[in-house]
Amino acid sequence: MSTVLVLASDGIAHVILNRPESRNALNLQMCEELGAAMRRLANDETVRVAILRAHGPVFCAGADLKERQGMDAAQTRARRMKAFEAYDAIESFPKPAIAVVQGACVGSGCEIAASCDFVYCTEKASFRTPEALWGTVGATQRLPRILGERLAKEMLFTGRVLSADEALEAGFVNRVLAEDKVLEAALEAARIIAKAPAGSIALAKRCVDRGTELGRKGALAVEIEAIEENLAATDWKSNIAAFGRKPDQ
Repeated sequence: MSTVLVLASDGIAHVILNRPESRNALNLQMCEELGAAMRRLANDETVRVAILRAHGPVFCAGADLKERQGMDAAQTRARRMKAFEAYDAIESFPKPAIAVVQGACVGSGCEIAASCDFVYCTEKASFRTPEALWGTVGATQRLPRILGERLAKEMLFTGRVLSADEALEAGFVNRVLAEDKVLEAALEAARIIAKAPAGSIALAKRCVDRGTELGRKGALAVEIEAIEENLAATDWKSNIAAFGRKPDQ
């Protein structure tokens, strides 16, 4: 892989967008490599959590519009579907995924970040979804669910840029940190996740992801199903007994 790098150790995988010379703009190759990386890591039992980040000063400048200039409608359609497959591979990743955003996060970059479970960003990060202003369609589904319809529409229709602090207030990001602190904060969270029982973390993620798409009764049924699965498949008594125990005990 060249447009996406994958590094893994101690249960933590780093998935790194690697087109800094193009501001990490999403092209066909990156779509394919990003989706393939997430699917492979999903089946890697040694990996407990993924951190999605980028090389260079920009997280992702959006779709690579230069690539599209020579495409006909069928090729453009196929390229867009590859992007959707990549976003879905992140969103359906059965383990926690943390986005670390620096600099501009535009269009497809917002889709990648929104597909993760939570987002840490630098103080200089910014978020923008100008697809409709460029004469195309995109970022119309995840953002309204996270930001609410009114703010999402304002961003889509006017190109409004959210600063890091505005994204924090709107609930798109979880934490805003100094540039030299943001990756370490993500690693700290990832280490906690990597040490937790993998089964219960996966079930908790599944419950939230499925439950938010259902009514209250349906969501409760999803949690009850997960509880039964947890009781049947894990050493839950030992996990409970170990909770809060000091490392030397």
